[in-house]
Amino acid sequence: MVGLVSLVPPYALLATVHQSTANRALARRFRHQMKLLADEELERSGTVANSSMNRERGLTGPNSYEKELGFNPLRFLRERSTAVKRATAGQRAAWLDLCCGNGRALCEAALELTSQGEPQQFELLGVDLVATWPRLPPELSCVAYQAASLHSWRPTRKFDLITCVHGLHYVGDKLGLIERAMEWLSSGGRFVAHLDLANLSLADGTSMNRRLRATFRKFALPYDPRRRLLAVDGPRAIDFGYRYLGADDEAGANATGQRAVNSYYDRCEG
Repeated sequence: MVGLVSLVPPYALLATVHQSTANRALARRFRHQMKLLADEELERSGTVANSSMNRERGLTGPNSYEKELGFNPLRFLRERSTAVKRATAGQRAAWLDLCCGNGRALCEAALELTSQGEPQQFELLGVDLVATWPRLPPELSCVAYQAASLHSWRPTRKFDLITCVHGLHYVGDKLGLIERAMEWLSSGGRFVAHLDLANLSLADGTSMNRRLRATFRKFALPYDPRRRLLAVDGPRAIDFGYRYLGADDEAGANATGQRAVNSYYDRCEG
C-alpha cells in the first residue's frame, strides 16, 4: 500500500474507496491529504461562519427573496393555504427557509400575516447554522427559528414551500441536502434553491456541471443555468447516484462574488 500511495494521485485513490469501515478510514486519510473538510470541520470554517448571505435580505424589494427567486414566497404560500384548507381541514400551510440568515424575510412575512389577522393559518420556520435572528415578540406566533447543522437536521412535518436562497454555496453535501429537501415537500409543494454547478466536482477534479444538468433533465428537475436556480414542484424521492467525499472551503469566490465551498463526490457503483 505504501508503494501505491506514492505512485497514484490522491484523487484517483479516493475515487476507488468503498464504504467498509477500513476504507472509510482510508477516505479520511486522503481527504486530509487533499485538504477536504468533513462536516464538523466545514461548519467551523471561516468561509461558512462569516457568510453574509441573507443577513439583510427581506421578503420583497430590491434586496429580497422575491427578486432572487422570481416570485413572492408569501403570495405562493397564501395560494397554498387555500389549497391546503380544501384538502385537509385544520392543516396550516408551512414555509421552511434553509440557511435563513437573520430570518428577515420570514419575520416580514409573519408581520404581514399578523397584521392581516392570518397567523393561525400559517407556520414559518427558519433554520441556520448560527442564530443571528432577533428576539421575536409574542404576537408573531407563526414564525420560529432553529440553530442547527443541515447535515443532520430533519423536520417533523412536511412543507408547502422550502427555500434555500444562496445557502447551498456554504453547504458541504449539496446534493444530499437537495435529495432530502425534495422529500420534505407536501403534495403540491415547491422547493427552490440557488445552486452554482461550478462548485461541484468529482474526486479527480472533473467538473460535474454537464453531468448534473443531464441528471436534472433525466429526473425532470427544472434548472435555470443563468440564474443558477433549481425549482422542484411536488415531493420527489431521488437518488442522484453520488457519494459525498468532503468540501474545500478555500475555493474562492463563485458567481455571487463571495467566497463559497466546493463539494467533491464519487459516483456510486451500480
